[in-house]
Amino acid sequence: MTLAERESEGADGPIPLPARLPAELPAKPRENLVHSLHDEVLARLREFIVEGNLAPGARVPERLLCERFGISRTPLREALKVLASEGLIDLLPNRGARVRRIGEQEIVELFDVMGGLEALAGRLACERITDEAFAEIERLHHEMYGHYLRRDLHGYFACNQAIHDRIVAAAGNGPLSATYAGFAGRLRRARYSANLDANRDRWGEAMREHEEILDALRRRAGAELSDILFRHLRNKRKAAADREAAQPISGGPATADLE
Repeated sequence: MTLAERESEGADGPIPLPARLPAELPAKPRENLVHSLHDEVLARLREFIVEGNLAPGARVPERLLCERFGISRTPLREALKVLASEGLIDLLPNRGARVRRIGEQEIVELFDVMGGLEALAGRLACERITDEAFAEIERLHHEMYGHYLRRDLHGYFACNQAIHDRIVAAAGNGPLSATYAGFAGRLRRARYSANLDANRDRWGEAMREHEEILDALRRRAGAELSDILFRHLRNKRKAAADREAAQPISGGPATADLE
């Protein structure tokens, strides 16, 4: 039927529509592929920076990272924008990006705020957490302990951050979660490096503190968990500040393993 014939038919009455239209169009395979690539590049780049492969103040070597990850510069730069919003890097106008250096005093202040937020989250979580949510935190704790025994800091840190995130989520407070997320990205690299403190076994100390955290949460001891979490962040603050103060300001990669 031609367009003129359809318009003529419509003059005598509405042209009937199909009996049922799909509620929404299915995502195109390419859209899913692009989204998956973005998430993967973002996760790998975040880990690369958090784990200290680039020194504080170092320029982000886009060409070398594209070769390392097997990607073009477009997805890399999209990921860099997200990491800039998280506070891990600084974008330089027309000059790429560099790893954000957090000063010793700023680390102290940020950790104190995070300690207060996590202390509040722990108290609220004890009031509101479900048995299912606690079981998931307990599972993550045992998985984290396995990584600790194998001295797998990469796996340990991933579980560690997931536990803290789930305690905040269990608090069931939207503004608290949003505020926490805004600070968490800025301190992620410092929290990771605190476990590398050579002056004391901060990693083992943190593991013992997590045993206390799990026990207090199991008993729904809100005030106790609040105190433990604040002390946990205070101890990490000292190790992170010491590590940051010892880091030289760099204009290049922290390691040579980029090519």
